Amino acid sequence: MDIIKKYEEIKEGLGQGVRLMIVSKNRTEAEIRPLLEVGHRLFGENRVFEAKDKWKVLKEEYPDIELHMIGSLQTNKIKEALKIFSSIDSVDRDNLAKKLSQEDIRGKSFLIEVNTGSEEQKGGIFPEEADNFIDKCIYEYHLPIKGLMCVPPVDEEASPHFAFLGMLARRHGLKELSMGMSKDYLVAIEQGSTCVRIGTSIFGPRNS
Repeated sequence: MDIIKKYEEIKEGLGQGVRLMIVSKNRTEAEIRPLLEVGHRLFGENRVFEAKDKWKVLKEEYPDIELHMIGSLQTNKIKEALKIFSSIDSVDRDNLAKKLSQEDIRGKSFLIEVNTGSEEQKGGIFPEEADNFIDKCIYEYHLPIKGLMCVPPVDEEASPHFAFLGMLARRHGLKELSMGMSKDYLVAIEQGSTCVRIGTSIFGPRNS
């Protein structure tokens, strides 16, 4: 697969105001470099240890890289994550939010992950708890919450989940909506996504 060709095709079809986050988990430095060379800077990773090893040299070469944590963050990895990532997009529980608020978070931004399908095996705050949790993060913990993120259930129509997330964001005056992946990003854009997270459609099937 021609990574740059796919990248350019997807980026051209996004429309104005929609950012493309390239999900680089399980991808090699060799796969990522061509994207950096054509000027792309926004990437998402799922694991702290993988990001630390893979991006150390790349961030030295390209200091304007914007790296986002989009996987579940363990509280014992907070300090390391804040050294690596520009943004934590998976704030989803009280103890994580509280501990983040106790760190030096100057220059960082955060998104709250909402488990719109109430799936027990997934991270994300459940819908019925989301309003209180958002308010607590903003007004009690004083975290710079920029928006919301979600991953709809794989076996359900994504559009209602995206619509719910948009409604929730508007209710709290949040501007950023990170929603939509390779299979459903066009639907997400129709529902107001400001950032789509795409990996497979650019890189091809994931490495084991």
